[in-house]
Amino acid sequence: MKTMVIVGAGRLLGMSLARQFGGNGYQVILIARNESKLIEMTVELQKHNIKAAYYSADIYEKNQISEVINEIYSIYGNIDILEFSPRIDHYAPSPVLSLTAEQVKDTFTGNVLGAIHCINEVLPVMLEKKSGALLFTSGLSAVYPNPQMADASIAKAGLRSYILSLEKELVLKGIFVGHIILGLFLKSDTGGIDDPDILAKYWYDKYTMSIYGEVIYPQSATSESVIRTLDLNDRVQL
Repeated sequence: MKTMVIVGAGRLLGMSLARQFGGNGYQVILIARNESKLIEMTVELQKHNIKAAYYSADIYEKNQISEVINEIYSIYGNIDILEFSPRIDHYAPSPVLSLTAEQVKDTFTGNVLGAIHCINEVLPVMLEKKSGALLFTSGLSAVYPNPQMADASIAKAGLRSYILSLEKELVLKGIFVGHIILGLFLKSDTGGIDDPDILAKYWYDKYTMSIYGEVIYPQSATSESVIRTLDLNDRVQL
């Protein structure tokens, strides 16, 4: 049985990805900070006959990520897919005119350094096996800088650069690299393109059909598509 690890698993996209891939024969491992949330999600998945487990770890703590991924390898034997979409929310989104170095450092650490730590744990094995997949889900500020959320814009742009570099290096090495850039807010049970279940199916098709590279979702999204306020509660939970 193949194994998918979801880093930053939340009740929206994380749960939908787990159902989509788990329903197609993958065992799913959820990683996030909130253990009580992880327990609820794992129990729900298991009720639907999906083989699921969880590990609590903070994306900001390199040692925690390393320990968890090493344990997954020791128990499950391999990681076939790693999906990275953590929610970074130590600070409210910061406008560029009041941006501080501390805010940028925090958001950059969670997005870029967190991704690098995770990928460095799985990439050597994937390269040795000449197979595997790295999936990234991020936001529209990766492409269109938003002065009202300058910290996220800087971090997401850095993450995008890292993903594009990975793709160039890995495309001929048997490792799939995909990036979906969200240009909308996710909302459960709408049945439309903003439904995380629809996005998860899109991710599954993109992966199984080997459609490499990045895509803006939906393709009609522009720099004006998503208006973000400075209220922390308005952050999207993936």
